[in-house]
Amino acid sequence: MGYLGAAAKQHCRERWRVAVLTKLRSDMKLVPPYVAWDQAACPQGEPLTWLGYDGRAAEHWFGVGAEPELCRCCWEAAHCPRQFAYPPAQHETLLGRLPLASRLAQQVLQQVRPWIEPAQSFEKNQLGLGEVFFNSLRFTWAMALLADAAVLLRARALLGRPPLRPLLANLMPFQLSLELEAETPAPCLFKPNTNSHNPQ
Repeated sequence: MGYLGAAAKQHCRERWRVAVLTKLRSDMKLVPPYVAWDQAACPQGEPLTWLGYDGRAAEHWFGVGAEPELCRCCWEAAHCPRQFAYPPAQHETLLGRLPLASRLAQQVLQQVRPWIEPAQSFEKNQLGLGEVFFNSLRFTWAMALLADAAVLLRARALLGRPPLRPLLANLMPFQLSLELEAETPAPCLFKPNTNSHNPQ
């Protein structure tokens, strides 16, 4: 289980404009404007929302919501711009190309990533990569790219020409129709004993 460091994340952000999303490790410290790993706030405690990323200035912009709670009684309200800029290089995990406080980053980490990891594990076992040990980082990188390419090509083939018979047809339950003819019920030959005093 590898973890990308800040230098690798910065390289991906600056060279390829790629957002590398990872959860905050337990030994990492928070930096402004973060008060929690998924929540940003101004210096006075007002919750902030992510407004967007300015690529020319390389800054993230955070602002107060439509109905602020603390701004009405804040002593800096008269001079506060209510929008704050933070460089992504300040903390590559919290800010980076896509800050963790944004709704998109939280959706990816909480919904998309838990779905992708089991799928990758299934593909790894299906391709037999779990039984192979790679002692070369360059060779491992090449094999990982080939495995991803095989998965993408198969997905493209399935989307382009879907099979006539569903892939899960063997797992679907079958219900047999019983060809029974409707018959008239036979007359009841047994008359229940309604006399509770006589057991016979």
